[in-house]
Amino acid sequence: MYTIVTGASGFIGSNLVKALNERGVRKIIAVDNLTRADKFKNLVDCDIADYIDKGEFLDLLVAGDFDGDIDAILHQGACSDTMEADGRYMMENNYRYSLGILDWCLDQEVPLLYASSAATYGGGGVFTEERQHEAPLNVYGYSKFLFDQIVRRRLAEVGSFNSQVVGFRYFNVYGPRESHKARMASVAFHHYHQFRREGKVRLFEGCDGYAAGEQRRDFVFVGDVARVNLHFLDHPEKSGIFNVGTGRAQSFNELAVANVNACRALVGQPALPLAELVRQGLIEYIPFPADLKGKYQSFTEADLSKLRKAGYDAPFTGVAEGVAQYVEWLCSHG
Repeated sequence: MYTIVTGASGFIGSNLVKALNERGVRKIIAVDNLTRADKFKNLVDCDIADYIDKGEFLDLLVAGDFDGDIDAILHQGACSDTMEADGRYMMENNYRYSLGILDWCLDQEVPLLYASSAATYGGGGVFTEERQHEAPLNVYGYSKFLFDQIVRRRLAEVGSFNSQVVGFRYFNVYGPRESHKARMASVAFHHYHQFRREGKVRLFEGCDGYAAGEQRRDFVFVGDVARVNLHFLDHPEKSGIFNVGTGRAQSFNELAVANVNACRALVGQPALPLAELVRQGLIEYIPFPADLKGKYQSFTEADLSKLRKAGYDAPFTGVAEGVAQYVEWLCSHG
């Protein structure tokens, strides 16, 4: 039996492949689109059984090529560019493609663990997995939102699925294997490279009532994301849509301080508080971009009640620890 990981050479997908390898799983079919060829680097230290192009995979799945051979699908493949303006592409790639996988999994009774997103919530201040709190701000968020609604509707119609279906609403994920994401890589990634290149980190000035650098997000380390996925893979009786964050919003100032101090530690320099980093020009503030107004989440914080109730009780990594680990990894990987 094989485990399929879509988006396998992407950020979260490749971390899942690596996590599966670490528990001894090698019979992995990696599905992705390597038009952006540099993503292959994310799989160089991973073991897989086969690679299939994303454009061929769904046709092979529907044709029955994998019937009886798959123990689970971890569906991470999607266009995650929140600035993508081509709605037809986004809906075909993120929504319609996912629907085909869902149909097959339900028909074959194969567990499906898929990537949703905190972008489904939009600009609201409540981040609980309930319809009344969901109002995405962009077509990426809408593509994830609509698929979640289909999953909910089908579950409501039948009462329970004969096989597992789990959606993970990832909040602001950061960590190893995201360099290919370019402008859509995490803020932690960009802070690191900005500091190494220019000797300082830039943050947005205040907006939406927040002081400079005090906009807050739920930053979650990719290692924790992988552990949540594996927990549900080990508990196929659990289905539903679950937030995956730390449950604690932290400011961009905190993220920048952690990054700068981790970089300083690499060269034997002591940690400094925010005020001193700003005074020395190591952190500075720039005007808030006009094109992001109305499309920007100034605050996110995962409500983890459902996740905890489903039995996931492991702690999540805070920004200071997670960024320090990530900076060390980035430094060792060029």
